[in-house]
Amino acid sequence: MAQLITLARPYAKAVFDAAQDQNAVDLWDQALAFAAKVAADPEVKIILANPGLSEQRKAELFADCFEEQLPEALRNFLLILAENKRLALLPAVSDLFTLHRADLERSVKLKVSTAFEMTAEQQQKMIDALSRKLERKVELESSVDQSLIGGVVVRAGDLVIDASVRGKLAKLANAMGS
Repeated sequence: MAQLITLARPYAKAVFDAAQDQNAVDLWDQALAFAAKVAADPEVKIILANPGLSEQRKAELFADCFEEQLPEALRNFLLILAENKRLALLPAVSDLFTLHRADLERSVKLKVSTAFEMTAEQQQKMIDALSRKLERKVELESSVDQSLIGGVVVRAGDLVIDASVRGKLAKLANAMGS
């Protein structure tokens, strides 16, 4: 997966810069997210991996999945990816594009796992505290994981903050085993 991200990084940066120049970051983000879903479809993966099809034909078949949802600039981008045999990178390009957008907008999407359901008030307090700490607009996606026993696990991209009882017990066990 890390290799895909490394390969996708220059494409994501280039398309993000182009989207900014066109004042169309939102449009590009939505279009790339849709393209990523199409590229992740098992049947589309088979087409993209078919050595009997030219890269140009793969791009055309891929673009046909979009009907009217495909802006001309995205069609051109797909052709560039196809010429470089990189259509399979679309999910990674989309993810990186979204990260560039979040950085531009000074926002972050956090996934929070707790042992028990958080109330709306608790969620708002967490959003406020994390917004101040990170100096960004925080969007919170909350889920329940009873195996945590208590506490919270916060994920933002590669960053993981484990303040759960399960995590603390694991650290203690690790320290005692050393």
